[in-house]
Amino acid sequence: MTARSGGSRMPLGRFLEVSLAVVELAESLAFYESLGFVQASVGEAWPHPYAVVTDGRLSLGLHGADFESPLPTWVAPSLRERLAALDALGVTIEDARLDDVSMHQALLRDPSGQPLRLLEARTFSPPALAPAHATALGYFEEFAIATTDLAAASAFWERLGFVAFEPVREPFARAVAASRDLNVGLYAIDLPAPVLVFSDVAMQERVASLRDQGHRFAQRMPRELAVMGAALLEAPEGTLLLLLTEPAAD
Repeated sequence: MTARSGGSRMPLGRFLEVSLAVVELAESLAFYESLGFVQASVGEAWPHPYAVVTDGRLSLGLHGADFESPLPTWVAPSLRERLAALDALGVTIEDARLDDVSMHQALLRDPSGQPLRLLEARTFSPPALAPAHATALGYFEEFAIATTDLAAASAFWERLGFVAFEPVREPFARAVAASRDLNVGLYAIDLPAPVLVFSDVAMQERVASLRDQGHRFAQRMPRELAVMGAALLEAPEGTLLLLLTEPAAD
């Protein structure tokens, strides 16, 4: 894939976590830990139950609260100024909470309707993990969302400082908007929901092992993914994890 021109400045700030709304925090926490994710130390920023797990590349915030999930979340210091800068870029802010009694935060959406959240401060401290630490899912590739207009979606993410690559058509139409700490996959297929994408050369063996352990997989998935032999692992709170076989190196 070829990168299109994109800025290095990140109006969103630094990626923090993919926030997940969970019903039973202990159940979701146990699920991710069973896959090899490690707990991080959390602060007291939230009034609801909250935990974070990470593989060193991807952090998942488990929130005992009700919101649109999954919700990519960035740390954006000087939030008021950032919101003004985003407005100047033509990005609409759907909601902003800048009062003196709660954490400053704001919500915006990409062209597909995917919500994105900005927080003024961090909510956890990442643990020290070995460089070789890995989970049972393989390598985290991207946060993927469905789109009906790859050009509009790519242009939106470029305005946010991501580098958009030229779309590819095989094995299905998609593009990647990349940044230093999160890649966003723009998939022109009918995804059932946003997905967390992982890959590995030996993914079929990984999937077989996860099935043997009793993990639940979606019975139906988009045809474009099914013909690739992909699998959709379902977390207890409903998050979908797309497991793809990475082509072997020549």
